[in-house]
Amino acid sequence: MTAIKHALQRDIFTPNDERLLSIVNVCKAGKKKKNCFLCATVTTERPVQVKVVKVKKSDKGDFYKRQIAWALRDLAVVDAKDAIKENPEFDLHFEKVYKWVASSTAEKNAFISCIWKLNQRYLRKKIDFVNVSSQLLEELPKVTEESVPSGENQSVTGGDEEAVDEYQELNAREEQDIEIMMEGCEYAISNAEAFAEKLSRELQVLDGANIQSIMASEKQVNILMKLLDEALKEVDQIELKLSSYEEMLQSVKEQMDQISESNHLIHLSNTNNVKLLLEIEFLVNHMDLAKGHIKALQEGDLASSRGIEACTNAADALLQCMNVALRPGHDMLLAVKQQQQHFSDLREYFARRLASHLNNVFVQQFTQALLQLYNRSYFLSVPGHDQSSTLAQHSIELTLPNHHPFHRDLLRYAKLMEWLKSTDYGKYEGLTKNYMDYLSRLYEREIKDFFEVAKIKMTGTTKESKKFGLHGSSGKLTGSTSSLNKLSVQSSGNRRSQSSSLLDMGNMSASDLDVADRTKFDKIFEQVLSELEPLCLAEQDFISKFFKLQQHPSMPGTMTEAEDLDGGMLSRQHNSSTQLAVSSEKDMIRQMMIKIFRCIEPELNNLIALGDKIDSFNSLYMLVKMSHHVWTAQNVDPASFLSTTLGNVLVTVKRNFDKCISNQIRQMEEVKISKKSKVGILPFVAEFEEFAGLAESIFKNAERRGDLDKAYTKLIRGVFVNVEKVANESQKTPRDVVMMENFHHIFATLSRLKISCLEAEKKEAKQKYTDHLQSYVIYSLGQPLEKLNVVWHSMQDEFIRQYKHFEGLIARCYPGSGVTMEFTIQDILDYCSSIAQSH
Repeated sequence: MTAIKHALQRDIFTPNDERLLSIVNVCKAGKKKKNCFLCATVTTERPVQVKVVKVKKSDKGDFYKRQIAWALRDLAVVDAKDAIKENPEFDLHFEKVYKWVASSTAEKNAFISCIWKLNQRYLRKKIDFVNVSSQLLEELPKVTEESVPSGENQSVTGGDEEAVDEYQELNAREEQDIEIMMEGCEYAISNAEAFAEKLSRELQVLDGANIQSIMASEKQVNILMKLLDEALKEVDQIELKLSSYEEMLQSVKEQMDQISESNHLIHLSNTNNVKLLLEIEFLVNHMDLAKGHIKALQEGDLASSRGIEACTNAADALLQCMNVALRPGHDMLLAVKQQQQHFSDLREYFARRLASHLNNVFVQQFTQALLQLYNRSYFLSVPGHDQSSTLAQHSIELTLPNHHPFHRDLLRYAKLMEWLKSTDYGKYEGLTKNYMDYLSRLYEREIKDFFEVAKIKMTGTTKESKKFGLHGSSGKLTGSTSSLNKLSVQSSGNRRSQSSSLLDMGNMSASDLDVADRTKFDKIFEQVLSELEPLCLAEQDFISKFFKLQQHPSMPGTMTEAEDLDGGMLSRQHNSSTQLAVSSEKDMIRQMMIKIFRCIEPELNNLIALGDKIDSFNSLYMLVKMSHHVWTAQNVDPASFLSTTLGNVLVTVKRNFDKCISNQIRQMEEVKISKKSKVGILPFVAEFEEFAGLAESIFKNAERRGDLDKAYTKLIRGVFVNVEKVANESQKTPRDVVMMENFHHIFATLSRLKISCLEAEKKEAKQKYTDHLQSYVIYSLGQPLEKLNVVWHSMQDEFIRQYKHFEGLIARCYPGSGVTMEFTIQDILDYCSSIAQSH
């Protein structure tokens, strides 16, 4: 260990002007790594710095490198783990706890003892020693400036450190002197004890010579002592002067202390004044409302744009003053309380003014709109005029009134509504309720009149209007749910029933099924939806902006009943049994829209019922148009009022369409064939062709046609089944003829229309037509052929096939005999051609 200590001193610490006092060989606790050394060092220059240095042997050579160093003043605790039993483990608490295991307990104790002495000497017992034996913690004698010569109190060469310093490196001159001394003695190396005795004897001789020299200089010593006595006297005189000076300085110190205390009080007073000024400035700057703002809140003109802007700025300034974040203690000031009360009074007064003015604006707009509506309705109620002629005469268009001017005027108050919402929610809710009440009545009048015009345009003349349940009351159109309900119990002989089938259509006149009438209905229905959509969207946008309701994603508050529609899910919303409170602003928008436009869905359902009663084919037009508008609305906002309402109506249209298809299939099943008449192309087969052609034209550009494909599948199955049923029941016409003729017509229809979902049915129809044609040709020869050219061609092909078959048999049975048939294929062709020409 001494050699290692010497090497470390020479290679690492001497170049850094440091002295190595103690060393311990350690490794980290719990880890199997190479050992390292912890070294306790001091600097050779003042002020003395004491460090604990970690040194590690290099992996690439036999030399040591300095790894990390800690200042001893940063060491907080030395934990020896056990003060009684020998234990090589110990902890050093620097910025974190370092756990070490020494190579031996003796090295550990020596290192901790060195740290203890350094702590006593340089750190004034700052370090805590835990679980350390009391034998290692021995007190060092106190060293004062009076007992130690100048410079020795801070030197690392004092008597205490000699006990710490177990080894001191020799300088070059000392090494040279020792080598010369050893060279002069032959047994210096071979007999160290004799060499030591020789050196001791020589040292005694030198000490004796030194004593004699001192005694010889006694006179000089006496002179020196005399000088020392005189010096002591001078010192006493100086001490007296210093004492007087100290008294004078003490008086000055007391005066300076008084001045310092006075200055401190002045500084504290100035500081308090500055802080008070800052607090006053804060309150004045943040709680002072300009006189102009106060006047605007009390007397501002809420009718003009300039007055609205002034009131808006004043309201914002008032809100800022009321919402200022007061510092602790401000609310206890009387002036602050009075100002806050003043602001509250201003807020209440202006909130009442604003709510009253907006209510007046609502009433004025409602009155103006009703007057315009009355003037419009006047043309529908002129005495002595037919309603349809009146409409044509005055060119009343199928349009809804535009509320944009009303919205534009009210949007000027949007910021004030936002202010009212944040300051007085009760008045804000009151305005919201009043707006909904006025608007719901206004829209109900406008929408009902709008639908009355649509119904008249759909039905045409007044006579036809009465036919479909539209009755005039005091000259005003009043189509309603009750009138439509009455329609359902009227005689089916006077009108087409809601469940009119394809068979019924075959018996009606061409004018009843005029394509122009259906196109007219389609345009009117599209016009109705096109007018409703922008009306609802504009009102919803206005509500969001005016009432400051952000249209963020809605919260779950309703339960949905889903119905599969064309491969998608269409939701009809219902209130849940435990209705949740409106929990988002978007829910509030939807609730307002529901109340304002509560009449749209019933009126649409009435219009749909009327269209279905006029012509059951109208359900195709309505399904396409409604699906398109629902798809558009859901792309914009799936949870909006418009999307939900149109979705509910679409469910009704879909159900009517399904009911129509079911009724048509049911009436196919109920068809009866006269026993005395011949059967040709069945009516429902011809009408299926008409239905498919019309449906393909209607659904040509539709986004979704799943419902039509499902209806096709149901109808074609019904047609197939009932064709076979009629063919089996027919007594006048052969079964094969009925099957062949009708399935040939079905195959031709499907081939022409190219309906992709009916490819399998097209192949099936062709197969049935071919099978029954072949059966008829084979088993019905000699019977009347119903003038069917296709039958003659089939019979001709069958004769030719049989001719070739018999020729083959002859060739195999009598090869080379020259036996042939008595007629040729050309004879068969000529014979069939002559028969066909005769018919």
